[in-house]
Amino acid sequence: MRIRPKVVLALAALIAVLVAVEIIVQELVILPSFAELEHSDAQTSMRRIGYALDRSLDGLAVNAADWSDWGELFQFMQNRNRSFVDTYTTPVAMAPLKVNMLLLVDLSGKIIVSYARDLESGAPLDLDLAERSTLPELISQRSSGLMRTNQGIMMIAAAPVLDGSGSGRSVGKVVMGRLLTPAQLRQIGTQAQASLAMVDTRPLGPQAQVVETGDITQVYQTFPGLDGKPLMTLRVEIPREITARGKRAVRYASAYLVIAAIVTLILLLAILNRVVLSPIARMTRHAIAVGEGTDLTARLNFTGADELTALACEFDRMMERVAESRRQLVDQSFQSGVGELAKGVLHNLGNAMTPLSVCLSTLADRLRAGPLPDLEVAVAALAAEKGDSARRADLEEFLRLGCREMASTLDGAQADVALMQRQAQLMQATLAEQMNPARRGHVVESVRLPELIAQSLEIVPDACRQRLILDEDDSLKKVGVVRVARTLLRLILQNLIINAADAIRDAGRDKGTLRLAAEILRQEDGEQLHLRCEDNGVGIAQDHLQRVFEKGFSTKSPATNQGIGLHWCANVIASLGGRIWAASDGPGCGASLHVVLPLAISESGSVT
Repeated sequence: MRIRPKVVLALAALIAVLVAVEIIVQELVILPSFAELEHSDAQTSMRRIGYALDRSLDGLAVNAADWSDWGELFQFMQNRNRSFVDTYTTPVAMAPLKVNMLLLVDLSGKIIVSYARDLESGAPLDLDLAERSTLPELISQRSSGLMRTNQGIMMIAAAPVLDGSGSGRSVGKVVMGRLLTPAQLRQIGTQAQASLAMVDTRPLGPQAQVVETGDITQVYQTFPGLDGKPLMTLRVEIPREITARGKRAVRYASAYLVIAAIVTLILLLAILNRVVLSPIARMTRHAIAVGEGTDLTARLNFTGADELTALACEFDRMMERVAESRRQLVDQSFQSGVGELAKGVLHNLGNAMTPLSVCLSTLADRLRAGPLPDLEVAVAALAAEKGDSARRADLEEFLRLGCREMASTLDGAQADVALMQRQAQLMQATLAEQMNPARRGHVVESVRLPELIAQSLEIVPDACRQRLILDEDDSLKKVGVVRVARTLLRLILQNLIINAADAIRDAGRDKGTLRLAAEILRQEDGEQLHLRCEDNGVGIAQDHLQRVFEKGFSTKSPATNQGIGLHWCANVIASLGGRIWAASDGPGCGASLHVVLPLAISESGSVT
């Protein structure tokens, strides 16, 4: 894709992201904040309802207290004068109190006078509380509160009957009640400036519950009765005007934002096209023309003082030096290739020389520990001994045993020499394989992977072999015979085994596990061999997974490692048409190296 469509898509994506962020902010921050304001307002209205209800109870309690501290009532409670009842408990006399019920109770709890009327019509009210003969215990214990009656919820207030001076011994109790009728609820709602209703639902608990509908926010609150248990649930309805206005404001703001974004996008594209995109397109066409042709004399000749003009001028000056640089590059590439080949050869020879030197040291120790000096002394002593003495017999027995031990030493030395011969042959094959890669192809041989691994272990230093527990998966045998560049693959496995041993050493462990597995991958262009080498060593950091194959890069000490082994492996595998990569979950979690090589076609035409 060209840069102009990329810029257009990037700017469009940026605008889309900004719009999406703005919508998300609206939905998750702004609009919920409006809802929170409505919730807070609704809960405040419910609290005002609670305050208004408390004020109504307080007013009822004040009326009850006024009545109870009345001298004539005090006398009535003592002499039970019927004229008091006829005069002061009539609808006209009770109208200023605005109560539905009045009870006069003596000290024993017996109801002496009961009054129950409807406030609006003044008609007698069938009220179960007024028809009782004794006062309920709850009213006797509490001075005010709510109570359920057969006519609905009633506000109750009680006060002791005193002598009119606010002192003296109580001679009874005055109980007043006012029903929470719809008219009374509307009055309380008017005081709290809210729409109030009583709902016939299960009590919700002491905390208010907020419910949102399409256009209304409802708050439900349960209020307790005289017994402290939930008695009634009130509902306050608040129109969702804040959210409605907020949505309108957000829509207008969103529309303005989209329009501004479109205008900004068009202006940005026009400016970028004139100042940046067109000059870049011209430089791109010039670079493509130079790359496709051989004419190095063409120039851009930009005029101006901006960065693109400076870049074009530098490009023109660079082209003046390309011809000379091309010649120097050809010469240096030849020298660099020779040096790179020498480094790879020396690295692999160094790996092979280590076990060879170990074998030589072992051979020297074995010969040095042989009984040859003792045998020479015994032969001299035997030659000097005359006759068939017991000492002569002992010397002959010693010579016999010494010769047997010497034979054993020579057998071991012969095995060491055979091993060194094999290792020398491997080194010669390595030299022959790597010194002539340009003159002939790699030698392809049919091998079995377990045998190839055993051959690779022969040229691995003893210190590395002793540090590893080799776990060869059954898949190595199941793969069967494969046709690969055996010599190169053996050297690749040698490098991977040495790296696994070093990783286990760097993890601080004396021994570790190296698991080898294989599988055949069937691709459209042929079959491939996939080798997996997994160790439980120090692991590889994520940012080093690609760099471990770079020339000169190594996570090990530069004193003991120059970053050549894996780089050489990657180059050889690439020359064979394969690939290599590393995988690890991070430091301390081990690592796995994967090698994929195409399988050669056998003489019969099949892939093996």
